[in-house]
Amino acid sequence: MNIGKSRKTSDLAALDGATFGLDKAMTLVSFVLLFVIVFIPIFMIVYNAFFFEGRFDIEMFQTVVFSKDNVEAMTNTVIIGVAVTVFGTIVGLFYAWLLGRSDIPCKGLMRALFMIPYMFPPFFGAMAWDMLLSGRGGYVNTWLMNTFGFETAPLNINSLWGIIFVEVSYYFPFVFMQVVSALERMDPTLEESARIAGASQGTVIRKITIPLVTPAISAGALLILISSLAHFGVPAILGFSKQIYTLPTVIYACIDRAGGSFEGIRQGAALSILLVFVVAMALILQKIVLSSGSYDIIKGKSMRPTLIKLRGAKYPLLFLSVITLIVIVLVPLVMIFLEGLVKAYGLPLIPENFTLENFQNLATSKATMDSIRNSLFLSISAGVICMFLGVMVAYVVIKIKPKGKEILEMLSVLPYSIPGTVLAIGVILAWSGALWGISLYNTIWIILVAYMARYLSFSMKSASASLQQVHPSLEEAARACGASHTESLKDVTLPLIRPAMVAGFFLIFLPSMRELTTSILLYGPYTRTLGVQIFALRDSGQIPQASALAAIAILIIIVCNFIVTQITKDRKGV
Repeated sequence: MNIGKSRKTSDLAALDGATFGLDKAMTLVSFVLLFVIVFIPIFMIVYNAFFFEGRFDIEMFQTVVFSKDNVEAMTNTVIIGVAVTVFGTIVGLFYAWLLGRSDIPCKGLMRALFMIPYMFPPFFGAMAWDMLLSGRGGYVNTWLMNTFGFETAPLNINSLWGIIFVEVSYYFPFVFMQVVSALERMDPTLEESARIAGASQGTVIRKITIPLVTPAISAGALLILISSLAHFGVPAILGFSKQIYTLPTVIYACIDRAGGSFEGIRQGAALSILLVFVVAMALILQKIVLSSGSYDIIKGKSMRPTLIKLRGAKYPLLFLSVITLIVIVLVPLVMIFLEGLVKAYGLPLIPENFTLENFQNLATSKATMDSIRNSLFLSISAGVICMFLGVMVAYVVIKIKPKGKEILEMLSVLPYSIPGTVLAIGVILAWSGALWGISLYNTIWIILVAYMARYLSFSMKSASASLQQVHPSLEEAARACGASHTESLKDVTLPLIRPAMVAGFFLIFLPSMRELTTSILLYGPYTRTLGVQIFALRDSGQIPQASALAAIAILIIIVCNFIVTQITKDRKGV
């Protein structure tokens, strides 16, 4: 069946009368572009980690990898990654079950609120909690010491567990979103049969529910693990003051100390190999988990799973949910906005100390306005380019199906499977004059190339889902009426997948606007992005100004998410 459809597509393409038709052109362009923006940076990391001036050199790799400080940083990275994954999975699974399968009140509202942490960059939360619970002068610690006479701060967010707490708060939605969707699609007869056979509720959850949603749990947990291992902002904000380093922050410090020298970049490449190794182990572990049992969710039925009555536990669990939302959503957001209004960090958060001067100063700060313009340019450019490139790659993979399409698909999604820090190192090595004399270092274009590689998979996956719903007969009918291959694409296929293209644009625009992990290694004197500028303001002690800029970024994110919701809420299959 697939062979027949593939032949039809090829036959239609050949009707244009050219041996090198549009399909072949799109296939060639897709392979070349992905080779340039994805394969070359990854290859350069491996090459420069193990080769120097054309000869094999393992000495530098061994020195860097087995350095005491770097071993400690890797240990911290693994501890944080595993702990965030375990606790994030538990929290996400608990609330997915509570909102997806129980009769708890206000489920619709709480489900939307639990998605909010996914929208915002975790380092905003780190900034907020650092202002509240910093051992040096956090507002809560100051109040506790003044009120109860403590000599030292009773709480300290600047610790390994502080980093874990903040990352769990922002990454648990990965599991929550995956599992709640799977639970709602589950065939209810499976659980009902177990209850009829006398199984208790706990046994049903352990023996039936959990195994059926294991693939969803595994997918969400892997996203948490990869995101945590690669994250720069939270460990940098909460860990630097206490000399707590992870691999991403060590890579940043290594390159920063070396002043951008090639040796520093090579050391960063060696550390990047370690990061890739840890992620690869996570992927292998996921494969083992999924292969340990064969389970599937029976879909396509009109039945809904039976809601479990919480009875006396309903309102205590509702209270727990509200407290969780206040802690992970409301407190950080309110803190960011309040600190953006205060005259100076450390002053009591009362109306007498509030001013709009921080926001006004941002409007007159050239560095800040340049960072906003840079982020807008990069986000819009990456969104538009990836939107069309992703559609082209998806069309080649779904419709044309050339030989090697699996390689094309793998290259398009690979950059999002590896840490952003690693990708940044690869882009530096590839486009700093080493290849064909092309140097993009310290320019805005090197960040754009990294964003294109990093977020292409978003557009490609969005377009693929829509293209699979566009039946080949629609293009065939247009060709039969005399339309050329180009006209059938322009007048039939593209209009049908336009909602997916727009959604793909915003899926790239939003993370690009708030991005920090990749940009922090790539920005130059005049190419700071919004995320980098917020981090730099905070790092230089201008905390109210950093908070004011973060508040503006939050408003931009909220508006863009609202637009995405309006575009995608009524999308239906073609």
